[in-house]
Amino acid sequence: MVTIAVETPDQEDVRGLLREADARSAALYPAESRHGLGVDALVACAAVFFVARLAGEAVGCGGFVPGGDGRAELKRMFVRASARRRGIGGLILRTIEDAAAARGVRVMQLETGVQSAEALGLYRGFRYRERGPFGAYRPDPLSVFMEKRLAG
Repeated sequence: MVTIAVETPDQEDVRGLLREADARSAALYPAESRHGLGVDALVACAAVFFVARLAGEAVGCGGFVPGGDGRAELKRMFVRASARRRGIGGLILRTIEDAAAARGVRVMQLETGVQSAEALGLYRGFRYRERGPFGAYRPDPLSVFMEKRLAG
């Protein structure tokens, strides 16, 4: 059974999960095209962070950083390879969207990479649409910028 709950990202098993995400990203993209926040940055920017656990093991995570203007940015969505194809990514994303909408977020934005086919499929399946760079991002041929209006 999968459980998803708000947790802090500075737990050792969650740090390990984020290291796996970083290693996957590093295998696909050069450093200048990787925009994942580290644990300290997630804590410092008051990210609302969720961890998916399967039989107590951290197998997925993701969160959002509120922007204060009705917008938020989706950050650090990841599901461990051994736990994929079980719908965990969709459960995490739906949980994040619901929590964000409950906090007054009306638009969720994200940046992902062009080679991240599974992520792109998930986001498109959840009706995220491509858009141009936002916030501090600059155009990058390896980035895909997306957003979705949340119900609420």
